Amino acid sequence: MKVNRYTIVFIVLFFIFLSIFAEANTINYYTRSSDAIYGLGFIGAAIYFLSNAKGFWMGVLGFLKAVIWPVFLVYELLKFLKCE
Repeated sequence: MKVNRYTIVFIVLFFIFLSIFAEANTINYYTRSSDAIYGLGFIGAAIYFLSNAKGFWMGVLGFLKAVIWPVFLVYELLKFLKCE
């Protein structure tokens, strides 16, 4: 089953809306630029992984990969730097 592009866009926008709604009820006295970087990385990773999914469960796996993309980034960076 191929995942439709409109479905991907809907899922990404849905989770963006949920994150905005969840943060709207909290008071933040500071801002962190790392949140914006992680958010943009999450959106990009979600679009990439979901667009390459061949079925529903691969789409679910792609979404989970999009959530934990920094883990892959740090692992590959440490492997590149040969830190053991």
